[in-house]
Amino acid sequence: MKKYSKYIGLAALLLVLVISSCKSKKKEDPYANLEGHYFSINQYALDQWNTFAHSPFTIVKTVKVNKGKTDSSYTNSDSLDWSPIFKVFAETDISDRKYLGKYKFSQFDDNQDGTHNFFYEALEEDLFTQKLLITIDAYNSRVKGIYIETSKKISLGEYTQKLYYKPMKTIQVQTDNRPFVGDNKFTIVQYDFML
Repeated sequence: MKKYSKYIGLAALLLVLVISSCKSKKKEDPYANLEGHYFSINQYALDQWNTFAHSPFTIVKTVKVNKGKTDSSYTNSDSLDWSPIFKVFAETDISDRKYLGKYKFSQFDDNQDGTHNFFYEALEEDLFTQKLLITIDAYNSRVKGIYIETSKKISLGEYTQKLYYKPMKTIQVQTDNRPFVGDNKFTIVQYDFML
């Protein structure tokens, strides 16, 4: 009986190992141990839309390409096609968990203009959103401005943007398309809200 008990013990151990190896392994979230979150441009844009969508106002749109003259036109908030503007800003959103740990975060106060500033800077060159600065009023905690810089390598060149939003005052989109061959194209499109 003693010589069989050794084999029974080995068989039981082997059975336990086989059963435990057949269990499905849980896929771990690589960001589970990271705390916090980054500012969401998409959520902020949605909040702005929900707050001001039903308040019609006049908008002056100006466009300047390279060093040419500036073209201006009047429109209003009801007839303006907002989707391309939202798309440009939405593409810069870094709130998805996949971006956690890919930005250096810092904050500072500016006592001259009474603001808290939150700054995100990309740690990798290939991230589309390279810089994000959110300026918040120190007294009422409202966003006073959002500034974003993006960079993307394109076939035979580089495409960069500088975006600025001052709530209910100004939206500015600067694009710089620099191909390796041919002329650069620098464009500034600005929307000024006439409230």
